Amino acid sequence: MKRPLISFLTLSIASLVAPWLQSADERPNILLMMVDDLGFADFGCYGSEIETPHIDSLAQEGLRFTQFYNTAKCHSSRICLLTGLYTWQAGNQALDRSITIAEALRDAGYATSMTGKWHLDDQPTDHGFGQYFGHLSGSTDFFVGDETFRLNGKEWNEFDPDFYLTDANVDYAMDFIDESVATGKPFFHYIAFNAPHYPLQAPKEDIEKYLGRYDVGWDEIRKERFQKQKRLGIFPNDMELPPLPGHMEAWNELSPEIKEMESFRMAIFAAMVDRVDQSIGRMLEFLEERGLRDNTLIILCSDNGACPFERSRGTDIPPWKADSYYLYDASWATVGNTPLRHFKQTQHEGGISSPLIVNWPGKVENEGSLDRSQGHLIDIMATCLDVTGASYPKKRHGEKIVPLQGKSLLPLIQGKPREGHDWLYFQFGNCRAIREGDWKAVSFYGHNWELYNIAEDRAEMNDLAQSNPEKLKALTVLWHQVARDVDRAPEKDRGPVNGKPSPHDRGSWHGWEKYDGWKMPQF
Repeated sequence: MKRPLISFLTLSIASLVAPWLQSADERPNILLMMVDDLGFADFGCYGSEIETPHIDSLAQEGLRFTQFYNTAKCHSSRICLLTGLYTWQAGNQALDRSITIAEALRDAGYATSMTGKWHLDDQPTDHGFGQYFGHLSGSTDFFVGDETFRLNGKEWNEFDPDFYLTDANVDYAMDFIDESVATGKPFFHYIAFNAPHYPLQAPKEDIEKYLGRYDVGWDEIRKERFQKQKRLGIFPNDMELPPLPGHMEAWNELSPEIKEMESFRMAIFAAMVDRVDQSIGRMLEFLEERGLRDNTLIILCSDNGACPFERSRGTDIPPWKADSYYLYDASWATVGNTPLRHFKQTQHEGGISSPLIVNWPGKVENEGSLDRSQGHLIDIMATCLDVTGASYPKKRHGEKIVPLQGKSLLPLIQGKPREGHDWLYFQFGNCRAIREGDWKAVSFYGHNWELYNIAEDRAEMNDLAQSNPEKLKALTVLWHQVARDVDRAPEKDRGPVNGKPSPHDRGSWHGWEKYDGWKMPQF
């Protein structure tokens, strides 16, 4: 894809005036990046075999969190990330009880911009972003996009033959940052990658790189990831890998045809993650060339765990072409979330546990270390305010807004203790959870509450509901109180559980019949 003309104009201006202007405001720049539907174990520095050297370098020179949480769903995680509040507390997709990071930093003198997926009401330019390129939809074709693409509030459809969304997000990000630097203001830029959200589509050369890598099957890849996680110190050496969930088939029980198809669609997913890493590498090189890297705080996270839903169609079209529509299902998603339980939408650990990498040259006290503190996407707003000195207002457009719920991560970045959350709350539809200290109560799609000691059982294999009824009752009472009084969730989402034990399975998690007659595309 060709970068737009504005990049050459702004580059010329920035190269002339940027050194003088930068000295006028030494507050840090912020580059916030979110990937989409990426599991806990999908980056190399969290256990994956997928090649992510640039992301891994951010971790090696920064801080990795091992207990950082999201909401298990795309749109609600974006709300929490941008506002520092829980989903309904912020006004849901309308964001009408809150302000965004962009609004707060704009009012504090920052140049604000965004590229990528919005998935909320209005447009980013209505919520504090001075510049925006991307799509308003929840997902899109990576090669030809959709009708929701916008450039600074106006419709955009200039898709050329080389267009690939992951690349375009970074191309426009660099343009916007150049323009920000030319103003003399520090920048806040947010890249909301759509990758690796379905449809699984990637350039042909990236897919070829992973062909055959997954022929060994999900059993073996999952074991390899778990052993690597232990070597990295993410999980203790004496922890055992939970067995495959009952809804999955063992790899050696599959037919040769199904094995070939499964290996191929995981190769597409790996290629998408690899391309994200390549794009982040281009961004890091750009920041170095502009002399911005040392004064830029970089935050990288995911919006939910790996996606289990089998919604494939268009699998007769190669995944390096428009209109193809591959997905993988709960089997590879189990690998993506190694060793955690369940997936996107659920409030078990596999649904709500995100990678979080924080990189800030010269400011991270314990570079390359792991932080085991409990954190949540609501903490990102507070962190951005803390590092920039910006304030959180009491009103927006003359109307009162909800006080900030999140807590800054800055003390942890500086190697200092942080007063953590008394509890962390989770809700999406009829999936719900609450964590208080080491204890977590969780309900799977409205089924009976379960109870886990996460410090001893991160994989949620040992339900303690029967042996600790008082603890379970206290947590469920707390969940309902928070849902009603803090989050203000709708009454229909706060009803009692259904009195039935959880099946820990969903019919939408598998569906090989959609691949009947499938043949490997020709390379």
